Formats: sequence, C-alpha cells, structure tokens
Amino acid sequence: MQTLVCQTGAAPSLFSPEGVVGLIFLLTVALVFTGAMIAVNAKRLVRAVAGLAVCFTGLAGVYYFLLSPFLAMMQMLIYVGAVSILIAFGIMMATPEEQQSVGMRHSSNLAGPLAFSVASLLFAALTLLGVKTQWQVFPRQVGGDIKEVGMALLTTYGFVFELISVVLLLAIIGALVLAQRGRN
Repeated sequence: MQTLVCQTGAAPSLFSPEGVVGLIFLLTVALVFTGAMIAVNAKRLVRAVAGLAVCFTGLAGVYYFLLSPFLAMMQMLIYVGAVSILIAFGIMMATPEEQQSVGMRHSSNLAGPLAFSVASLLFAALTLLGVKTQWQVFPRQVGGDIKEVGMALLTTYGFVFELISVVLLLAIIGALVLAQRGRN
C-alpha cells in the first residue's frame, strides 16, 4: 500500500489524492453513524439488525483506513458475517409477539436530556483529547504474508483468537435465547 504524505503548509485540495482519501474516510465515518442511528432508532428489530450490520461494515472501513486490513477483514467476517446473521436468524426463528408496547414510553422526562448531556460532555472531552495529543507516526512494518499471519494468530495473538470464538458462542446463545423467548 502506498503511503500518502500531506504537506503541512496548505490544506489539501478536494481533487488531490489526500482530499479524496479524506472524503472517503468521512463517508466511512458517516456510514458508521448512520448505521448506529438506524440500529438505535428502529422500531422493528429486523431493521435494527440491518442498521447494526451497516455500522459494523463502516467500522471495517475505518479499520482499513487505520492501515489494518486484516482487522477490517475479521470485522467483516465475524461481526457482519456471523454475529449479525445469527441475530437475524434468532429473530426469524422467534414467533412474532402481539404489539403490546405501542403506547409505552419511558416514564422519566430527564432520561433524554441527561443522556444527551453525558454524550455531549464525552464527545467534547474526546475531541479535546484528540486535538491536544501529540500523535506519533510509527513506521509501517514490512511483511504480512499468510504464513506470518497464521503464526501470529496461533502464538502472539492466541488469546484474541480464542476470544473471537467466545464472541461467536455468545452470539449463538443470544440468538437461541431470542428464539426461545419468542416461542413462549
């Protein structure tokens, strides 16, 4: 992969390689936020799972922009390809319930403003931290062929590899719980 170097004196043009890369990155971040908003605000569970899959796909794009294509591929395989599909299967196996929550709302009027203020403070703190931090550029390591990745997965990152199987097991159990709850 070719590295792009941005000049510090002037802002990059939209039609330069740096500008196009920045635009694609912003579109990827917008995909993450759009998927998250769909997942949170959807009235139907199937649409919420679709929004979650869109959010996971955008997150894989962010991982790719962080120069970690292997992590992006694992994000697509594990979370989009396995976890989201297992949740969707759990929803499909469950029988539909009667619409008993049509008129239900949260009883507290402070929940929305309180959540918004906490989210705003967290966003401001993280933005300030991101702006004030002196970021170091680490040299890119050469390599990454299949044999090295396989050896790293089974030696250095063995715990992470096993943790992925636990995440998949929890997704299967969650799908079964959703299916069983809908049948009772």
